[in-house]
Parts: sequence; structure tokens; C-alpha cells
Amino acid sequence: MGLIERIREKAKTEKKTIVLPEGNERRTIKAAQIIQQEGIANIILLGNEVEIKKIAEEEKADLNGIEILDYLNSEKFEKYAEEFYELRKHKGMTIEKARETLKDEIYFGTMMVKDKKADGLVSGAIHSTGDLLRPALQIIKTAKDAKIVSSFFVIEVPNCEYGEDGVFFFSDCGVNTDPNAEELASIALSTAKSAIGLAAIKPKVAMLSFSTMGSAKSPSTEKVIKATEIAKETLPEDVLIDGEIQLDAAIDKNVAKIKAPNSSVAGRANILVFPNLDAGNIGYKLVQRLAKAEAIGPICQGFAAPINDLSRGCNVDDIVSAVAITAVQAMDMSSK
Repeated sequence: MGLIERIREKAKTEKKTIVLPEGNERRTIKAAQIIQQEGIANIILLGNEVEIKKIAEEEKADLNGIEILDYLNSEKFEKYAEEFYELRKHKGMTIEKARETLKDEIYFGTMMVKDKKADGLVSGAIHSTGDLLRPALQIIKTAKDAKIVSSFFVIEVPNCEYGEDGVFFFSDCGVNTDPNAEELASIALSTAKSAIGLAAIKPKVAMLSFSTMGSAKSPSTEKVIKATEIAKETLPEDVLIDGEIQLDAAIDKNVAKIKAPNSSVAGRANILVFPNLDAGNIGYKLVQRLAKAEAIGPICQGFAAPINDLSRGCNVDDIVSAVAITAVQAMDMSSK
């Protein structure tokens, strides 16, 4: 059983409620049926009930047991508008503007998470990452132990000897354009925690660069070196981290013996922290396409509650997996 399958099974043990704001999106509706039938989570679809049921009928999707919430006519709408106004009035928010903002389904869904009417939220099939992050940052905000919000991809490469039997966590591939050393260290810490919570693996974190242990010097390599030093001071002792290190040295034991023979991570890394968003985004898409890997994400980390993004190119199975991951994140947060 692969990691994604294990995560789905874990989600079934303590069913959480996940809100899907894109309730009238066809892939989302089909995914909701699978999630309900497999018992992965309780689902709330936001949108017009007549429209959603019409699309479901066209897609031959059974929505029995799934809550459909016409949020624009919800009894909670005015309550959430007033609460959002209170949250943002120091930024010039008015009650009229709050009501208008809450007409956006992602804002309304995020208020549901804050109000604990849902344990988490998944969106992004037809919205950009920014559309998801803005309400989450304004309403949910960052967790107490996180300096910044970041993201990771769960990468599962078939028939692969590297990583954790082909499983990797790639970060940050979807949020921070060019994190500084302190932010990069925070990303490493958050991703290590995510790997423990989702996969129960011992994190071996490689801080990636085009240089290995001083083989080249640049502002970029210096940033990664500093980030590694900061992370080593804050990460638990059972989390291994090293850098700066090239990708081949990070995952290939034979290369590691030559380039980084004294490293505790080289040749064994299962978490790859990229120096910037260019590298992370390009890296995960290369592996996804060329290695035929399953890539689930970007999964957000650092929020005070699980709020997760989808790629607009996602398929139905990607949505199901993202909901399962969100549910497991919610389980992990509720246990602390």
C-alpha cells in the first residue's frame, strides 16, 4: 500500500468535515461522491443546490449524504459578515464591504473553518493560489509555531530506490517566491513536521543548492548555508538536516560518498527543500511528468487550521487525495 492509500485509510478512522467551496465544479462534484462513498470525510459543497444537483446528474454522481450549502442564503451569512468586519476593521473594512467579500465562496468557506463548522477547506480547481491564501491569511492566520505559511508536495515515484521507498516531500513549490534564510529554515521545520504527521517517517532534510558543502559560492548558496544553520538550532534532535547540497548528492548514496561523505543526510534525503519557488515548482513538475510520479499538492502548512490548495490542472483523484491529507492534518491538529 502506497503512502497516499495509507493517508486515505487513516482519514477514515476519524472522519473530519471538509468544506469544498467550488461546489459547482465538475471534478469537485465527482470527487465528493468518491470521498463520501469511501468514508474518507464528511463533505460540504458550497453553491446553488439546484445547479449542483443538475451537474451531478449530468456527471452521474450520487451526492446522497453530502451536504450542499447555499451559502448566499445561509442563516450564518450575516453573522460571518459581522465577524469578518470585526477581524478587518483596523484595515479599513466596512460592514458593507464585509458582506460583499463574503459573497466569495472561499471567504465564506474559510469563515466556516474559523467557526469550527468545518475542520478544513480544499479549493483551487478553478481558483488561483492567491484566491485561497488571501482569505486564509486574513481569517485563519498562521499557527503559533510557524513563522510563515508555506507549501509542500507529496511525491510518490513508482519503482524508485530513492527517498522513503520513492516517497518525498518537496517544499516550497507553491507559495514563497524567494524566501530568506530565516524563512527557508521555517519551511524546513514545517515540512519535517508535516512528514512526521502524514507519513510517520523520520525526516532527513536536504537543503538543496547548485553547490555541495562549499563547492561553489554565491548569495544563493550563502542563504542556504545560513538557513541550514538556523534550522539545526530549532529542529528536534531526531530530525536530520544538512546543506547546502546538490540534488544528486542528496538522494544517491554513490554520489554522496564522493561529494558529501560526512553528511548524515546525503544519499538518504526524503525531504527536499528548494532555495526558491522557481526551483521548487520546476522540480516537482519535472518529476511528475518525466518519472510518472504522483504529485499531490500544493498542500499548505503553517496555518492555524488546514486550508489547502489544488492545481488548476488537477484531476478527480487529486482532489480526493487532497481532502484525505487535509482530514489527516485536522486529526493531527486536534490531538495537540
